[in-house]
Amino acid sequence: MSSRDSILSKIKSNQPVSVNELPGLSFLGLDKIDVLETYKTVLKGIGGFCEEVSSLEEVKAYVETKYPEAKRKITTIPELAVIAETNWDAHDPHTLQDVELAIIKAHFGVAENSALWVTDAILGQRVSPFIPQYLAIIVNKKDIVATMQQAYERIGNSDYGFGTFIAGPSKTADIEQSLVLGAHGARGLTVFLME
Repeated sequence: MSSRDSILSKIKSNQPVSVNELPGLSFLGLDKIDVLETYKTVLKGIGGFCEEVSSLEEVKAYVETKYPEAKRKITTIPELAVIAETNWDAHDPHTLQDVELAIIKAHFGVAENSALWVTDAILGQRVSPFIPQYLAIIVNKKDIVATMQQAYERIGNSDYGFGTFIAGPSKTADIEQSLVLGAHGARGLTVFLME
């Protein structure tokens, strides 16, 4: 046996015990937090707006009231075709440059940072949440989890081509701590929490 093989054999036989089980998070008291209230508080804190709705009709009414003169509205939700374009997803992404409002759905949200998980399966085009002036995202209240750990457990080994967490409107701050909203994406985000 060569020196190399002898060394590798000793290393292989002297491995630490493998621990596959991660520690639980029950000590954090996550089961005691109100996920909806936490989600709403965090969203407000990072510059987003929250509206609780019980139907898509309420979403339509809100959009018609808040964005009456919006230049161009797009959506991936067929039921909202009355207030926004639904046949834009097959076009060149550059044709979306004049979109004022995009309305999409999220798979779920995360209370601790108000992030919303979206994938290409529900976006229409990957640029749709990043290019409009304003973004509206609909998520079911029952689909809000407390932490990112729970979010990653929920994503698991899902098969998707593109996925991202969106939390609040686009923002940046300089060294003087001047916060600018809409720096490189939507200037405003409204989250519709659906019953």
